[in-house]
Amino acid sequence: MKLRQFQYVVEVVKNGMNVTAAADKLFTSQPGVSSQIKRLEEELGVIIFERSGKHINGLTPEGKKLAERFESVLDEVNNIKRIADDFSHPDSGVLSIATTHTQARYVLPPVVTAFRQKYPDVHLQIHQGTPEQIASLTDSGEADIGVATEALELFDNLILLPCYRWNRCLIVPQGHPLIKEPELTLEAISAHPIITYVFGVADRSVINRAFSDHELDLNVVLTAADAEVIKTYVRNGLGIGVCARMAYDKRQDSDLVALDAGNLFDSSVTSLAIRKNAVIRKYVYDFIQLFAGHLSRDVVDKAMSAHNDTSLQEQLYKDYVREAETR
Repeated sequence: MKLRQFQYVVEVVKNGMNVTAAADKLFTSQPGVSSQIKRLEEELGVIIFERSGKHINGLTPEGKKLAERFESVLDEVNNIKRIADDFSHPDSGVLSIATTHTQARYVLPPVVTAFRQKYPDVHLQIHQGTPEQIASLTDSGEADIGVATEALELFDNLILLPCYRWNRCLIVPQGHPLIKEPELTLEAISAHPIITYVFGVADRSVINRAFSDHELDLNVVLTAADAEVIKTYVRNGLGIGVCARMAYDKRQDSDLVALDAGNLFDSSVTSLAIRKNAVIRKYVYDFIQLFAGHLSRDVVDKAMSAHNDTSLQEQLYKDYVREAETR
């Protein structure tokens, strides 16, 4: 048995039983992957994949158990490498972050700048995607950490660490009648066409719930995954924008006005996710604390050590939410 064979099996599973896609991901050939998997099956005396001719349909019951073990072995090999690297090259390596456009554009820049000053030899990779994609990348180990406001809790293999609370604002053009309202209300907002996030991005359900609770119609004329797109269409007169407060820059968005809507919507919590059982390198701990000051190494280790105790995980999460700052 070879680790490479384990990797082929795991990658085929991750790529939806598509051997060609797995081969492309591993920079090898499709026949080579198929051949090595066949050899592994012969050596073990077990059929790992169900097949129809040359097409793989899925894992056999035995194959499912083996694939889980293969992934566990590969994870442990990576952990051994991380431990060794922390001793031999403590200030160099790769840090892969999966996050949303909002985090990458408005929150991470000062954190990344401070991190680069401290660790100039650490190569940073930032993968932008939907919350589901972020959770998947972190769960698979392709990203060291994931940062998002939702969907992370859908993956049982992730430890969640709450970072900060945030809320929303209303973006309107200069001179808009809502600016003169003595108190911004949902009733006043509902009279205008709205531009906001697509579902699954930036906790969009919070907006819908607020209008639903007040039995008001939400006239959404356009949705986007990106606050810059929302602001662009507000500028074009298509409607008023509802987006994250952090997405408004007084200097760059001087042609627009941000009206605080924190009293109209429930606040949301952005969390950071780490894969259970992962060995965390020192510079990753430092990045986490730069991003959220209350998440010290001791706090992260305590959360990681509770990975097998669901009730303790939930209690720790609630405790850390109370400590999360507001942005």
